[in-house]
Formats: sequence, structure tokens, C-alpha cells
Amino acid sequence: MDPESRLRTEADDVHGWANDPGDRYDRQVHAYTKILLCLSGSIDFLLDDRTIHVDAGDRMVLPAGTRHAAVVGPAGCSCIEGKARTPPRADGETEW
Repeated sequence: MDPESRLRTEADDVHGWANDPGDRYDRQVHAYTKILLCLSGSIDFLLDDRTIHVDAGDRMVLPAGTRHAAVVGPAGCSCIEGKARTPPRADGETEW
């Protein structure tokens, strides 16, 4: 199974993106858990307490509410990501 198809088994809104070397993302927070697969190059995710380095072939799960910024590595990067599915609540509601 290819990486995108595999990610679609556990995440919604799966999409790909690519960036040039040294590109930066300002600090941000998501209301969902992000699952990211790095297909080529590398990217560093800068959290409040540590840096997560992600190389080609790596998978990262970033929990909802985690403040982060990012810096693309020297070869650029190409990634796919999606929003992790949450298990349904017993009462049928969709929000926690």
C-alpha cells in the first residue's frame, strides 16, 4: 500500500505539500491531532520544550493543542498529512 493510501486508513483530509529549503512556518496550534509522513527531504518541528526532526520516511503524530513552528531542512521537503480520526463517543456526539 502506498503511503497516502495507508495514511487515509487512519486520517481524514489527507493532502500533500512541499516546501523549499529554509522555508518557515510561524508558531501555530491545531484543534486536531496531525499525522504527518515525510516523503522527501526533512523538516524540524519546534515545540515549546523540544525539536522534532523529521526525515524522509519518518512518521510524526502531533497531538491536538501542541504549539509548534517548523523549519524546512536544507534539501526542502515533501510531506503528506491528515487529521487523525477520533473514536466515536458512546453517546453519539462528535465533539468532546
